[in-house]
Amino acid sequence: MHTYDVTVTTTASPEIVWKLLVDAASWPRWSKLDSLETKRSAGLDPGGDDAVGAVRAFRTGPVVSGERLTEKVERRLLAYEGAFHPAMRNYHARIELTPTASSGTVIHWYGEYETSWLLRWVMPRFLRKFMRGTAEGLARYAEEPEPEPDR
Repeated sequence: MHTYDVTVTTTASPEIVWKLLVDAASWPRWSKLDSLETKRSAGLDPGGDDAVGAVRAFRTGPVVSGERLTEKVERRLLAYEGAFHPAMRNYHARIELTPTASSGTVIHWYGEYETSWLLRWVMPRFLRKFMRGTAEGLARYAEEPEPEPDR
């Protein structure tokens, strides 16, 4: 089992960070993901508040991967599992939000997964860097004036 564990802090409130996390359409704006693939997704909320069970499919380069939301605790926790991914299996991730004393948010994003024997030499390093960039992108984007999720 491989893991990644990223913690970043933003001056944005947990409410702002949460709105971005639960709206799959916003992810390509602040993450390293290229696009949301709506035709391969299921159960997306048109209002931008995807529910547990929704499958979000994202494209990164030529690869499309899907993740199923498994747990939501308003403004505190978003958890998901891999629904489909050509390079990973048994993927589980959690994003925990903790308010700071100065009205900001600590974003703790961590996960575990398995991969093929061949990819075990490349995937852990790649995914750690990718997820750090994604978490940092979320933190910085949330600090911009009034970020509005895509519709």
